[in-house]
Amino acid sequence: MTPRAAFLRGYLDCAPFILIVVPYSLLFGVVARDAGLDLIQTMSMTVLVIAGASQFTAIALLQDQAPVFVALLAALVVNLRMAMYSAALVPHLGHARLSLRALMAYLMVDQAYGVAVRTYEDRPDMTGAEKVSYYFGAMMFICPFWYGFAFVGALVGQAIPASYQLDFAVPVCFLAMTAPLLRSRAHVVAALVSGVVVLAFAWVPWSLGLIIAALSGLIAGGQAELFVKRRAA
Repeated sequence: MTPRAAFLRGYLDCAPFILIVVPYSLLFGVVARDAGLDLIQTMSMTVLVIAGASQFTAIALLQDQAPVFVALLAALVVNLRMAMYSAALVPHLGHARLSLRALMAYLMVDQAYGVAVRTYEDRPDMTGAEKVSYYFGAMMFICPFWYGFAFVGALVGQAIPASYQLDFAVPVCFLAMTAPLLRSRAHVVAALVSGVVVLAFAWVPWSLGLIIAALSGLIAGGQAELFVKRRAA
């Protein structure tokens, strides 16, 4: 497979996620305008952050009159998953030059990461150049739609009927991306613990229960992996 073919393959492999990205980005544009952001502020946040979950978290907290520091901290914690994504991709893409890795970091989104890492694991015969091309193909499908439909959502705002229930895209998106990646006991333990904890701490103000759940999931997953390794040894 040539790098060009790998790029096209990545582009097509991410095509199904368009059914999620369109309503998800539309919803963010609408919510951001409802929260008081103007069009320029909404699009600046969309282009600079490119992380729907953290953007929704920050907007929701600011609407609840949470301190800016708390909103930024919560958004940062939600985005810590990107650090884990990066660590998982280093064996496959760490050989690329710094400028390419910087662009990869900017373009990284959940859906394309999930598709890329799954393909790399299933196709160990891919060369370094093919992996880089595949990654950019996957990312290039998601990002333009995220920008474009966030812009549409910010423009039309309340013109989208509430009966459309665009917020369905948020849980569906993460379920579709996460479920195929739960391949080990440590993954399952981390997911279960974080899910239980986030429900148990739903009463914590300013959505800080999300931070507690994320940290609990990380600790539980790490301990489960250590337990499996010790048992095997």
